[in-house]
Amino acid sequence: MHIDWPADFGAWLDDLEERVEKGDGHAKQILILVTAALKRLQELKEPPTRDQESASLRWVRQSRRHLLWRVSHPYRPGVAVRLICWFPPDSETVVVALFAGDKARIGDVFYNSVGARADGLIDQWKREAMRGRS
Repeated sequence: MHIDWPADFGAWLDDLEERVEKGDGHAKQILILVTAALKRLQELKEPPTRDQESASLRWVRQSRRHLLWRVSHPYRPGVAVRLICWFPPDSETVVVALFAGDKARIGDVFYNSVGARADGLIDQWKREAMRGRS
């Protein structure tokens, strides 16, 4: 799979990398986990289906307009990174990585806003992708 994302995710990732360069150990743990999640997505041969859920790749049931997925990692004390993704319909090569969060700091409240946040970010990605094609 080819991975693409909206500008906001790119800015978040840039900020995370800057924090790592400044010696932030927690940011380094998050970056390692996000990189592993992106690699996992890149290795997919096709978009997942609901019957292909695993511990690390799950359908986000709180999503509303779009079929969202979350990529997670095995338990690590103090860190719970979740990468929320959307696979555009009829696309065999593009995965949109929408946003990531450290669920360890906010708990399950993280999922309460996933659907609404994702809808806006998917719309943003579509606008950015259309501008890129013009």
